[in-house]
Amino acid sequence: MKRRKIEMRNAELGMRNVESLPKTMTAAILGKQLLRAGTSVGANYRAACRARSTAEFIAKMGIVEEEADESIYWMELLLEAGIPTRDKIGPLKCEAEELLAITVSSIKTARKGVR
Repeated sequence: MKRRKIEMRNAELGMRNVESLPKTMTAAILGKQLLRAGTSVGANYRAACRARSTAEFIAKMGIVEEEADESIYWMELLLEAGIPTRDKIGPLKCEAEELLAITVSSIKTARKGVR
């Protein structure tokens, strides 16, 4: 997949649906956490693409992996709290899981010495 397309998918992860959450304290706190983790995915992916070595790329992609997984965690908490409907958060969660899988695959490939 082209770098720019993955970069855009990562950047959008933290921004989609957060504004549409209800104006409750729980939704606000979980939404802010999701926004932080999700936008961090995009920022760290961009940094990984500018890595000066394979080791640096792997390290930065490790951060992308952590933040993508954390984004999924916040979505799961939102679902458990019954805040968004499954049809709203479900596609976003699927997108996060796909991006996490792409990230893990990229790390594995880089560890084999191919970037």
